Amino acid sequence: MISRDLALELRQAGLVWHPASGDRFQIDLPDSAEFETEADVFTVSDMTIEAHHYPGGTVLGFNGTTEWALDSVSIADALWLPREDQLRELLRATFRTLRRTADAFEVEIEFRGERSVFEHPEPAEAYGRALLAFIGASV
Repeated sequence: MISRDLALELRQAGLVWHPASGDRFQIDLPDSAEFETEADVFTVSDMTIEAHHYPGGTVLGFNGTTEWALDSVSIADALWLPREDQLRELLRATFRTLRRTADAFEVEIEFRGERSVFEHPEPAEAYGRALLAFIGASV
């Protein structure tokens, strides 16, 4: 799982989330400390947390009982924590390879004829850093 900081950077860079079953997220409200939710990771599921799409925006509805009382939260108040496979898919044709070194994972991408390598001990974090650079270079 990628770090909260990297997820925030990806969102600020323009990564758009279309919630689907299996997606993980955290609540990101200005006063979320009062709910103690920043450390909690939730998973979109047809049984417990469903994405409801309305003309005014997407809302994540909490069904049944959850760890704390919350009916729903706007997608704008949720921070998506993309999985490794989702990050790789978002890199699309720029992705070249994932290599394991002695103490890290290296993700290599190629964009506009230039190859770049991003490394981190966690493969998802390496993919996330590569995606952040790709988004930045695409603007």
